[in-house]
Amino acid sequence: MAVVDAHQHFWNLETGSYPWLTPESGPIFRTFEPEELLPQLAAAGVDRTVLVQSMDSAADTGAMLAQADAYDVVGAVVGWVPLTRPEAAAGALERYRRHPKFAGIRHLIHDEPDPDWLLQDTVIEGLRLLAAADLPFDVVAVLPRHLEHVPVLAERVPGLRMVIDHLAKPPIREKGWEPWASLLARAAACPGVYAKVSGLNTAAAPDWTGEDLRPYVEHAVELFGPDRLMFGSDWPVATLAGDYARVWRETRAALSGLDEAGKAQVLGGTATRFYRIGEMAA
Repeated sequence: MAVVDAHQHFWNLETGSYPWLTPESGPIFRTFEPEELLPQLAAAGVDRTVLVQSMDSAADTGAMLAQADAYDVVGAVVGWVPLTRPEAAAGALERYRRHPKFAGIRHLIHDEPDPDWLLQDTVIEGLRLLAAADLPFDVVAVLPRHLEHVPVLAERVPGLRMVIDHLAKPPIREKGWEPWASLLARAAACPGVYAKVSGLNTAAAPDWTGEDLRPYVEHAVELFGPDRLMFGSDWPVATLAGDYARVWRETRAALSGLDEAGKAQVLGGTATRFYRIGEMAA
C-alpha cells in the first residue's frame, strides 16, 4: 500500500499572489517548490502527496496542475473554484475534471470575514455541484463555528464527501478539550465526513512531541476509525514548528496505538481511496 502525505503546499512569491502570506509569516514567507520537498519525502518513505491550494484563485490551481504534470510524486490536486458563483464554478469544474490528478476543492474559509460564509445559499449551490461530480471538499475548520457547519452541510448537501483539515486545530498548546472534542464527534457522526491528522504541530507548544498530540489523535481514531483518517504533513507551514522528518516521526508515534493495518490506512490507504489517487490515470 502506498504511503501518502494527504496535505502539502507549494507556492512561488514571484509568480503567484498570496495576500495572507506576509513578512509577518516569518520563515514561510518565501518560495517553496517541489525540489525542496522531494528529498524529504524520499527520506520518510512517502510515495505520493496531495497538493492542496494555497490561494483562492484559478492561477494557483493552474500552477498546481502543472506541477502535478511535472512530478509523479504529486498524486492528487485539491484546487479552487468560485463557489459563490455556481455558474462559473460549473465551468471551471468541467475544465479541471479533464485533468487526471484533479481530485477536490478547498476554499480559505478562515480568511473570510463572515464566519458563516459556508452556509450562504450560493455556496450551498456550489457545493451541490461538487457532490454531483463526486468531488470532495476540504474544510478549513479553524474556528469552532466552522466545525459546527460540517454536520449542517452534510444534511443540506447530501452525497458531499468532506474532509476536515488538521483535525480542526485542537487546542493542544493549552491542553484544552472542549468544545473541540464534542464538535468533532458531531462531525464524525456523518458517514461522508473524514479528517486529516495534519497541522497539529503548529497548534502545539514549541517543544511538542507525539505524546502531546496523542490524546487528540486517539480521540479522532475513536470517532472516525482509521478508514476515515489520513496523515498530512502540512508542509511547508509545518516548518514553523519543526521539519518534515519530525512531523513524520512524531505523528507515527501518536498513532502507535493502532495495529499495522490501521496505521497503513491513516498513512496512505484512506487518502488513496478518498482522493482516488491513480484511478483516473490507470
